[in-house]
Amino acid sequence: MATIPNSRIIHAPSAEVKEMIVRRMPASARAGLEGVRIDAIGLIQANICNIFFYADIAQKAAAIYPAELHGSCPQQIVTLALFGDVSAVQSAMKAIGANMAGEKS
Repeated sequence: MATIPNSRIIHAPSAEVKEMIVRRMPASARAGLEGVRIDAIGLIQANICNIFFYADIAQKAAAIYPAELHGSCPQQIVTLALFGDVSAVQSAMKAIGANMAGEKS
């Protein structure tokens, strides 16, 4: 599996960390989180074009909920959050890494 630059997986995120992340989400994305089991959160920082591409790969690979996080970076660098259970988030991140390495996911 290829390593995804500027990425992390948070396993068993605390309530406070979840709140920090959710505050950075648009209201429509927050509403979509209702009923989503959040045992892990995958975070990927990239440009806007890649964020949309990675979100599509992730959703096709696993039962995750993707959300764009808003920040204050002027260079159009944003963060994608992938919410779900541990295996789903790991599968989604693996699929993105495989795509980056030129493998089929």
